[in-house]
Amino acid sequence: MNILILSGGPRKTGRSALAANYLASLNDGMELIDLSDLVLPVYSGEEEQNHLPEVKKLKEAARKADGFVMISPEYHGGISGALKNALDYLGSDYFAHKAVALTAVAGGGKGGINTLNQMRTIMRALYANAIPKQLVLDPHCFNREEKTLLEEPARLINELLDELQLYTKAGIQIRKEGLR
Repeated sequence: MNILILSGGPRKTGRSALAANYLASLNDGMELIDLSDLVLPVYSGEEEQNHLPEVKKLKEAARKADGFVMISPEYHGGISGALKNALDYLGSDYFAHKAVALTAVAGGGKGGINTLNQMRTIMRALYANAIPKQLVLDPHCFNREEKTLLEEPARLINELLDELQLYTKAGIQIRKEGLR
């Protein structure tokens, strides 16, 4: 089972990157695309963009994926521009009937829910199956000095991944049998 983690935080040392790296360390079947490393030009829809090495890498990773984890910081009440731009390069062919786990990294308080709702709306438009379990990680969830998650948030991420794997297996079976 191939799971693609799309980390939408534009900061190389941000909390989105910490969460994504933690997730990637859990399982050999996961690939991480960190949008602070994979710099994509603003999507224009022009054909020549499809030939750029960064775009090819993103599309190939998405094509191979059986399921996805989306991680985005909440910026001004929504998903990061970096993640939205990356998703604009991908269409429903990459997401149809595939399970997606949604994670927001917020600044604390009641943040994150708008980001999750926007990601869920976008996944619905791409015919993806955003799983019911979702997660908001606030600043208190991280040990910044050790560059990792604290125990309780790590447990929650593991539970999110367990649910994603359950839905991903079902999606693989549906696609294998040709039930669309």
